Amino acid sequence: MNVMRTRFLALALRILSVCLLLVEGVRAADSGETLYNGIVLPRQWPPRLPDFAMSVEKDPVIPPYLVSPPNVISIDVGRQLFVDDFLIAETTLKRTFHLPKYHPASPVLKPDKPWEMENPDHAAAMVFSDGVWYDPKDELFKMWYMVGESAATAYATSRDGIKWDKPSLDVRPGSNIVQPGGRDSSTVWLDLDEKDPARRFKMFRVIGAGGADPVTEWNNWVIAIHFSPDGIHWGDSVAKTGRVVDRSTVFWNPFRKVWVYSIRHVYKAGDTVDKRYGFPRRRSYHEDQDVLAAARWEVNEPLRWTDVDRLDPQRDDLQIKPQLYNLDAVAYESLMVGFFTIWRGQPADRHKPNNIVVGYSRDGWHWSRPDRRAFCSVSDRQGDWNANNVQFAGGGFLVVGDELYFYVSGRTGRPGGNKAGTCTTGLATLRRDGFASMDAGETGSTLTTRPVRFSGKHLFVNVDDAKGELRVEVLDQTG
Repeated sequence: MNVMRTRFLALALRILSVCLLLVEGVRAADSGETLYNGIVLPRQWPPRLPDFAMSVEKDPVIPPYLVSPPNVISIDVGRQLFVDDFLIAETTLKRTFHLPKYHPASPVLKPDKPWEMENPDHAAAMVFSDGVWYDPKDELFKMWYMVGESAATAYATSRDGIKWDKPSLDVRPGSNIVQPGGRDSSTVWLDLDEKDPARRFKMFRVIGAGGADPVTEWNNWVIAIHFSPDGIHWGDSVAKTGRVVDRSTVFWNPFRKVWVYSIRHVYKAGDTVDKRYGFPRRRSYHEDQDVLAAARWEVNEPLRWTDVDRLDPQRDDLQIKPQLYNLDAVAYESLMVGFFTIWRGQPADRHKPNNIVVGYSRDGWHWSRPDRRAFCSVSDRQGDWNANNVQFAGGGFLVVGDELYFYVSGRTGRPGGNKAGTCTTGLATLRRDGFASMDAGETGSTLTTRPVRFSGKHLFVNVDDAKGELRVEVLDQTG
């Protein structure tokens, strides 16, 4: 059983990420579940919050594992990223966060079919969560997306993730529509761990519930769940969730092996809200290891989860407090990466100028958002493909060689109003593992990790040191 600390001496270089292929599990008595990284959860998990804080000026929630990290951190699972101080005992390096850049081919998917262009105020071939995946079975990139005013779901394929084809299919003959029913938000998940081939693809489609709920008054939405063997032929829904609000999504947390329903919070009749902001957009949470069991809840059962805080900037031209419109998430290497769509008001002369802010979680519940810049930029020039309402694809992002591919929707807007205009899908790219780097100056800097436990034999460090050097020292618990 190996326990060590590692000291890095960096001279005029950038430490981009660390991969320690090493670990044994750590168990803790008298507590709840011990996670893959050594974090010990309380017996009651997920946490039960009595309610959201009403103030939009509240302080950010600091993840407890950053306040009191494990005495020994297990690092066997995935590459270890320095996006926070979880792994760091002390350092004189400076952390720099990096943003993806839009691919010059963006938008990579545009409305060019009759069923996508029925209404010029909302011509659409865009991901509204939906899903973009690489399927190893037939070595194709696959995209599910919202089409036009009808809000049906269509399907496209690609060999490289950049040039996309819209195949003619038999669901609606002569088109690439695979789910003709209308929807609001939708999530499509390629489940590579599913043992039943008929359920390999999962669709979570937000649809009307058929009338206002007497308890919630206006929350007349549910999520319809569909399965498919090929992502094309879906059939009828196999189940429907409890009540949600329109922009609700789903993701899989493989570290805890649970399906998570990321729910736009449902307010009940009589709930107290700050009437200056109406019913603020916030997130509630429901989980289970079984995807259908996770879908069953009563009105007040989903847990209060996450929200904006005082560090989320408002627009100078609107002076409206921001709200959390959506949260999609995906596992990447040794943590969960979340994409927070921040609603920042509705101008009279443009569509929603939302921002996407990236967050990181090591327990699947608490989020650290150290960089509040727009992760994928929104253009201030009306008519640009990404001028309005940039939102993420379901499934998060793809690893393509040494790059990460991020797919987002964008809307051009329409002159003189706040209509969506032409809605397309763009592509942004970032170097693999490139969310954050630890940078040294000309005089050199050091980084010492917390004690880590491992079972491997090799230490890999991702370094850009064209004009510098890296020295690594392995320490025992006494230093």
